[in-house]
Amino acid sequence: MHPEKVAELIRAGLPGAEVLVRSDDQTHFETRVISAFFEGRRSIARHQMIYRALGGLVGREIHALSIEALTPAEADASPHGKA
Repeated sequence: MHPEKVAELIRAGLPGAEVLVRSDDQTHFETRVISAFFEGRRSIARHQMIYRALGGLVGREIHALSIEALTPAEADASPHGKA
């Protein structure tokens, strides 16, 4: 699966999110998602929101997914900045 397709699915599930997805082999992915929907939510809830957006692809077309899920304020304070 192409990284941009993964990004599109996350954006569809989290409208307005800034999403960056990388993959070297198109089965193992790294994603950085910045969304106001994450405000007040713990890390596990943020990850669940992303997994929900990807549906049944996780564990099939997406064999591994590394997630960095930040609020806009957290992204601004991060040394990596925005997506």
